Amino acid sequence: MEILRVENLSKSFHLHNPVKDIKSCQNICFSLERGGFIGIVGLSGAGKSTVLKCIYRSYLPSGGSIRYDSRSFGWIDLAKADEREIIALRRYEIGYVSQFLNVMPRTTAKEHVKNALLEMGEDEKAAERESAEMLSYFRLPENLWDIYPNTFSGGERLRLNLAHAMVKRPRLMLLDEPTASLDNKTKLLVKDMLLRLKGKGTSMIGIFHDLEFMEGLCDKVHNMSEGSFLC
Repeated sequence: MEILRVENLSKSFHLHNPVKDIKSCQNICFSLERGGFIGIVGLSGAGKSTVLKCIYRSYLPSGGSIRYDSRSFGWIDLAKADEREIIALRRYEIGYVSQFLNVMPRTTAKEHVKNALLEMGEDEKAAERESAEMLSYFRLPENLWDIYPNTFSGGERLRLNLAHAMVKRPRLMLLDEPTASLDNKTKLLVKDMLLRLKGKGTSMIGIFHDLEFMEGLCDKVHNMSEGSFLC
């Protein structure tokens, strides 16, 4: 049974100087089964991240539809959903892991993860316990938990981002290079956690350059070039 269906998705960016339109992705079509994992590979600049950002609605698509079978609203077109609906879906159902981290400067690492659970209605005690467990799992040193993340290294920020997204156990997870800046031991932790989430029903789409990491994880892989999937 499908949880996501993308049809004829396109995204262009308009430049004012010089005046021109840049087509980032076009005519993207695919579907994702419940509990399935789709991998997207391709050269840098092929448009992979644009596809994920359109689904998450960081970008407003230029055309096409992104139909998602949500728990909150039933089938909804993410390309046309209003901001209230998108905020609710991000809070309760859709997770996004980026290799970049943008956190409020007055939010500590542990607060960042804990707040993700509190926003979903988790009680204080459970949120405290689960955030500590997830930070420990991803081997973020405990002496960093009460520090603001803007002082972290790239690898530490990515591990925090993984903990923040995965502690919520979302229905749909979008992963944009989730293993960038990570050592091999941490990559294995990420892969194990993704397999656990998948086993519990989380549906996922991930962008990867590490083809070895994808083995045994992805059910289907799409190769992207110049804004389109290769057939």
